[in-house]
Amino acid sequence: MAAFPLQQTLIQPGFVRPQPFQHLPADLFPAIHPVDWLHSHFAVGGWSPLQRLSGMLTAHMTRIAPRNGFTWHPHRGLEIYTWVLEGTLHHEDNTGGEGDLQKGDLQRMFSGDWIEHQELNLTDEPARVIQIWFIADRHHQGVQPHYQQLGRAELPTRRTGGATVYSLIGDESPMRQHMTGRLSAVVMDKDGSAALEAPRADEDLFLYVTDGEGSVQYGDRSAALGQYDVILATPEMNPAVVTANGDGLEFLGFYLPRFLN
Repeated sequence: MAAFPLQQTLIQPGFVRPQPFQHLPADLFPAIHPVDWLHSHFAVGGWSPLQRLSGMLTAHMTRIAPRNGFTWHPHRGLEIYTWVLEGTLHHEDNTGGEGDLQKGDLQRMFSGDWIEHQELNLTDEPARVIQIWFIADRHHQGVQPHYQQLGRAELPTRRTGGATVYSLIGDESPMRQHMTGRLSAVVMDKDGSAALEAPRADEDLFLYVTDGEGSVQYGDRSAALGQYDVILATPEMNPAVVTANGDGLEFLGFYLPRFLN
């Protein structure tokens, strides 16, 4: 039997245009409310037209109401990252991994062949996170399941224009990885502007706006940016500048093996 292509990309036919830069507003992607304590917005995976990007099975926002959450459930073959946007999320798994994640904290759970965990909001305030699932690279098969958590202060940072860039995965981040790709979190200053980092020659960019409002200027075109909007770009993109409105703008930049070619 042929090996399953771990970095396979699945995009709904006709959804992505054949151009090096495109902005996709949030309402093109599904927002679901399956139970009274859970709201989610799926940019990748689930019911999204971007069903899978280079082995990334999902990238979605999940809002968990107070005193609710996901009780014990299993995973296998996955590297799962969680980036906290607001509130507190409690994690516990059967390897002994346990911790409370606050805003700006990053968690990684490598499931190996089998892991069980729970993710709970034990507080009286909502919790909101971005969760990202990757199929682990094949050469990491056999690695035992384990857990890692980093606070925002432990992540490498750099300034670019009017923005602070946090290296979450790759680019000297202490976060271990069992998948191929880089991930940055960009926090724009109030009314700040910064050039958008273009993908490297072997990458494409999937950008996901997590908070705030702003705009992006690309050549002679501009587009408003809002929460949960998406930008897709290839290394052939022309220079682009992102500007925050009012209190700022925050987004995640996923630099993944090419998925738009």
